[in-house]
Amino acid sequence: MAEPVLVAKAGATDVVLLPALANRHGLIAGATGTGKTVSLQTLAQGFSRIGVPVFMADVKGDLSGMARPGTSTPRIKERLELLGIADFSWTACPVTFWDSLGDQGHPIRATISDLGPLLLGRMLNLNETQEGVLTLVFKVADDNGMLLLDMKDLRAMLQQIGENAGDFTTEYGNVSAASIGAIQRGLLTLESQGGDRLFGEPMLNIADLMQTDQNGHGVVNILAADKLMNSPKLYSTMLLWMLSELFENLPEIGDAEKPRLVFFFDEAHLLFSEAPKALLEKIEQVVRLIRSKGVGVYFVTQNPLDVPDTVLSQLGNRVQHALRAFTPRDQKAVKSAAETMRANPAFKTGEVISELAVGEALISMLDDKGRPNVVERAYVVPPASQIGPITAAERAGVIKASLLYGHYEKTVDRDSAFEMLKQRNTPEPEPEPEQLRVRVPPPPASGRRPAASTPQTGGVPRGGGSRRSDTVAEAMTKSVVRSVGSSLGREIVRGILGSILGRRR
Repeated sequence: MAEPVLVAKAGATDVVLLPALANRHGLIAGATGTGKTVSLQTLAQGFSRIGVPVFMADVKGDLSGMARPGTSTPRIKERLELLGIADFSWTACPVTFWDSLGDQGHPIRATISDLGPLLLGRMLNLNETQEGVLTLVFKVADDNGMLLLDMKDLRAMLQQIGENAGDFTTEYGNVSAASIGAIQRGLLTLESQGGDRLFGEPMLNIADLMQTDQNGHGVVNILAADKLMNSPKLYSTMLLWMLSELFENLPEIGDAEKPRLVFFFDEAHLLFSEAPKALLEKIEQVVRLIRSKGVGVYFVTQNPLDVPDTVLSQLGNRVQHALRAFTPRDQKAVKSAAETMRANPAFKTGEVISELAVGEALISMLDDKGRPNVVERAYVVPPASQIGPITAAERAGVIKASLLYGHYEKTVDRDSAFEMLKQRNTPEPEPEPEQLRVRVPPPPASGRRPAASTPQTGGVPRGGGSRRSDTVAEAMTKSVVRSVGSSLGREIVRGILGSILGRRR
């Protein structure tokens, strides 16, 4: 049985999170500067210590310190004395750095096909009509066995369908030239933000996020997101894709003594902001069902109202830092947070939320029966790793020492839609004159030549008419035939949040 994770202390009472209930998800909320990041780091280090791998996004750039042991400072020393902790040991966590842009960690990539039209449409900020056209593009690619691996594949497919829209109208519906143009412009904007580096191969293998070190400690996977946050929809969509990949790839395990992985979703409001209803329903579905796969999801946000009620109701473990009731919305958030916690007769929750000091929180974890414990006013235990970022040289050393170094750094560009369409649009070369010439035997001894022969090619007389050009559908069919037996002749796979139909094909 895994030992409980110490989160905070309320006087002499330890406030702990039970590993067997950690997959019931959680919420860390509070205003800016109230201590959410330290709470996240403490929880992550606690999970790592009991052998649970962790994934988190480093939005502010200061979580990299988990790769180094912490050191005592006057403020931390004061906090440890307040909590009555005398035998505190400073230890680092095993860390793997990731970066969707490939600058501060191993590159994280997805293929266009795997991301799917729903998530890509959100990333490109498309409206409903434009999303419909994008879905059509994916459907045509799927039906013709053309993998969309990177940006050039999608561009080639868009160009092909846009230039030959009439050939697809009967089977797939009308193709709007304006929508094709809007998608192309969206791709250009995405590329200017570095988004082109997000797509391609090798694609992230989810199993690489679920490793332990030689001591049995879970690896803490840290995604550098300080630059990615300049494109909020890009950030939230990539994390949502990773969550859906976990859901699709992991088998059911039911209730286990500890999670397989804990996934922290920082700046969670970006996930739900302006999300269409269809996407919100699928997010709710994933959060509800992924716990049976042994994955705990913890949302980190400033205001609990940022999370929809349908998702908030599934977050059993709560760490609520101070909220400021300056506006009517803030007052509503305070009331909502207080009402969703099991009341403690020692204090009034609604009043205390606004009085909490930095590093202090109202905490309610699930008990061994799966019921919320009475809320406690407690101080979060400092993490044993370094609070604050490490240097660029230290980060580079960790990256190069990783067992994954060199694998994701090398890109792979195999035949896909771009190459297939390029081959289809390249005219076949005309036969060489030598191939068309009929060998004429030498004249007989009598000096008479035989009757002239009709020029032939392979025994078939050449006609005077021009050769009929292939239709787009015929050309695509030929491309599919050429792909049989190759690496493209496999089933196209897309996750629950990326699929056209909302399921794996």
